Amino acid sequence: MKKTVSTLLLLAGMALPSLAVAETNAKDRNLADLAAAQLEKKDTFRAVTVQVDDGIVTLYGEVPLYIDKMNAEKRVRKVKIVDGVRNHIQVGGPAIADSEVRDNLANKLRYDRVGYGIVFNNLGVDVKNGAVTLTGNVRDYPAHDSALAIVATTAGVKEVVDEIGVAPTSVFDDNLRIRLARAIYGSPSLQKYALDPQAPIRIVVENGHVELAGVVLNELDRQMAYSQASSVPGVFSVTNHLAVQGQSVE
Repeated sequence: MKKTVSTLLLLAGMALPSLAVAETNAKDRNLADLAAAQLEKKDTFRAVTVQVDDGIVTLYGEVPLYIDKMNAEKRVRKVKIVDGVRNHIQVGGPAIADSEVRDNLANKLRYDRVGYGIVFNNLGVDVKNGAVTLTGNVRDYPAHDSALAIVATTAGVKEVVDEIGVAPTSVFDDNLRIRLARAIYGSPSLQKYALDPQAPIRIVVENGHVELAGVVLNELDRQMAYSQASSVPGVFSVTNHLAVQGQSVE
């Protein structure tokens, strides 16, 4: 009798792993259906496929823009039982030269946030095999998010590397920014730059330290901008990265 009971217990124990596997497979199948249902709501994701393994969703396929790749992942993450998402979606669309993508982005970013303190943002963009790297500094997170949105919706962008620095919140720096803008753009010899909506002279401030960036017409204007910035009370240091048109940055 003891042998029979032990045998039954052993058999019951052996059945438990199989039951766990079956439950896991059922959960993965359910998750795959729910994830696919999220993607089916938009035609852009018709070429996207879903694979699920132990609660982790892997996305494959192709979409027209980088923003579509990101949105596909966001839709899948809305499913509550998702443990994680691996995004292997490729960005398709027409082949566009890196130089063309870079110039397109530079032009868009140059005028981004006009009317929202554009003068206090300074961004750089590099493109290699469709992978865009954004560098530089911005005043706040709305400016940061706006720049990323521009890149994500631009044709030819395959991947995005975000290296943008966001200035810490500081009333002192905000007041300093205003005084610097008035000192530089209000200078009689520099007022001509105030007429350009792209704000050719960018003023980056962090903890009282100032960096000037952008392009001016001549060396005299470059030195004048530096002198005006240095004369503002509360400025700890000024780094002059302004370039003269037709020349490289020092």
